[in-house]
Amino acid sequence: MSSTSSENTVAQKYDRCLADLIVKTGLGLGVGIVGSVIFFRRRGWPVALSTGFGAGMSYADCDRSFNPARVPGTRIVPSSQ
Repeated sequence: MSSTSSENTVAQKYDRCLADLIVKTGLGLGVGIVGSVIFFRRRGWPVALSTGFGAGMSYADCDRSFNPARVPGTRIVPSSQ
């Protein structure tokens, strides 16, 4: 098994976060447009709201990726000396 450097690990996490941001924001935008056309008579706020929800979910996932202590139910065990 090959070891990866910390720079590569961080770069992979950033790549995943960027891809997640694009997918979830795009999905939120699509849901907002459909909801705006079908339910809210073509108002703008459902599009902005659902796009913000998608970006916020992506931000939360990225934050958990870089700081695993924020995942509910996990415990960080200190290394024994």
